[in-house]
Amino acid sequence: MSSETDLYELLGVSRDADAATLKSAYRKQAMANHPDRNPGNAEAEARFKAVNAAYEVLKDPQKRSAYDRYGHAAFQQGMGGGGPQDFADIGDIFETIFGSAFSGAGGQQRARRGADLRYDMEIGLEDAFHGKSTQIEVEISQTCDTCSGSGAEPGTGTRGCQLCNGFGKVRAKQGFFVVERPCPNCHGRGEVIETPCHSCRGEGRVDVEQKLDVEIPPGVDTGTRIRLSGKGEAGPRGAPPGDLYIFVHVRRHTVFEREGTTLLTRVPISFTKAALGGCVEIPDLGGDTHSVDIPAGIQSGKQLRVRGGGMPVLQGRGRGDLIVEVTVETPTKLSREQREILERFRETETGDECPESRGFFERIKEAFGA
Repeated sequence: MSSETDLYELLGVSRDADAATLKSAYRKQAMANHPDRNPGNAEAEARFKAVNAAYEVLKDPQKRSAYDRYGHAAFQQGMGGGGPQDFADIGDIFETIFGSAFSGAGGQQRARRGADLRYDMEIGLEDAFHGKSTQIEVEISQTCDTCSGSGAEPGTGTRGCQLCNGFGKVRAKQGFFVVERPCPNCHGRGEVIETPCHSCRGEGRVDVEQKLDVEIPPGVDTGTRIRLSGKGEAGPRGAPPGDLYIFVHVRRHTVFEREGTTLLTRVPISFTKAALGGCVEIPDLGGDTHSVDIPAGIQSGKQLRVRGGGMPVLQGRGRGDLIVEVTVETPTKLSREQREILERFRETETGDECPESRGFFERIKEAFGA
């Protein structure tokens, strides 16, 4: 957790969350990290304070607007149109929680962890069923080999920052208040590089193309997130790297629709099979074929369930079900013999063969007095 932690991310909500969503997320986080539930847990206590501070900002429309426009700088510099006292107070809270509690000794800010990266991967439903091993190629900032991440030209080092005297922070007077913020010269590190590395220009990291092996587990769905720890952007000047998150998107299938672990397929059958009954053979994504019995007199839209014919449970056991939805198809091309057979059948109809149709027209007669 750093001083640049996103407040929306801290509460686990999107940036367009409404007041009710914010309040619900805050209560959930506050309850989970309350000191009474986590006795002796300093990290939980710090997060509890952070969640409270985040909610104090986001529940107030004026402070939220300032944060959306300026980020944490709104509280460090009194920006956003609010009174200096309000933003100074909130700035103090975040400095205490995100700065002192999680920074190094001597008031200097700890080198910031590298950014997390996102990679969107599209796969087919078959790959989601079986899982797959694949390789991706991404451009990632990694530690500079020339300076080993220090940012300094080999043979040179760092010196104390003259602007903040090595403290990493500077103070500025704003009206009646004194605001403390990271030193703009050394960015809160308390030291500056004498001679920047020629390869990375003092950043301690360079952009390179990397090939990464990715394991897609069986049962993934659209929105599944796979984390590759330490494969994100390298931190500046030797700081730890972030993570790489792979977001899975499963393409639509031509035969099956998916809902969680359940697969649905629509099967057209002839009207004779619907009337007389029979069976249909349905293959699943695992390579098995299921013989599905069609009861005589089945109607369009009737769903038949095949247990265990669906998708695997992600990181679990078993499979979901396969739902076969029957659609009765009316023939559009009839031979002369078939038409004659159907004409003879129509001559023998009494209305009892299709009780739903008969009942409907009886209701029509009752409703309109026909």
